[in-house]
Amino acid sequence: MSKVLLVDDDVELVSMLREYIEQEGFSADCVHDGEAGVNAALSGAYAIVVLDVMMPRVGGIEALRRIRAQSEIPVLMLTARGDDVDRIVGLELGADDYVPKPCTPRELVARIRAILRRTQDTPAPQVAAHEPVVAGPLQMWPQRRRAEWYGNVLDLTSTEFNLLELLARSAGRVVNKGDLSEQGLGRPLARFDRSIDVHLSSIRHKLGSREDGRPWIETVRGQGYQLVRE
Repeated sequence: MSKVLLVDDDVELVSMLREYIEQEGFSADCVHDGEAGVNAALSGAYAIVVLDVMMPRVGGIEALRRIRAQSEIPVLMLTARGDDVDRIVGLELGADDYVPKPCTPRELVARIRAILRRTQDTPAPQVAAHEPVVAGPLQMWPQRRRAEWYGNVLDLTSTEFNLLELLARSAGRVVNKGDLSEQGLGRPLARFDRSIDVHLSSIRHKLGSREDGRPWIETVRGQGYQLVRE
């Protein structure tokens, strides 16, 4: 049973969400401030954290920053509807996805399932479990959730890992944003959604530039993105 940590100061809301989540087959705990949320998230007892942005003592953005400094546990942010700044900052700091509030329990559970499904240790059908996905200097072991770049371990969030794996499997070919969103984030691409762009910007930063200064992940205007194979 996957255990979910709910971090939100709205006691009534998280109580309702917890009840629904547990009806859907999960186990869930609730804490009501960012400080307690960070401590619980780093305890190793949870499969995923649902983290509200607006909280007392330590806000959600700072809590996410502290969690990411020590752990790659999947984090789903709850953001105010239309608050693009918090949303983008959260993604840049390593949040796996976000859900605008108010949200329905059904939508929240669907997002949780999508993230957990992407982080399960199941090998892709095209490649045997013990064989890496190789694209130039990149090697990825999906079952182990391990990636190496020029022989050095890449520090990736779960969402970054999935997006990079999709690009690696199609290295040298363009992958459109719709496919990246559906297969990497587990949801259809929404209009004006910049999540993919923010995640890929973070991956680009971690890969560095090629010898000529161009990025390893190229944007193909009007089509999508491709990982350069060299």
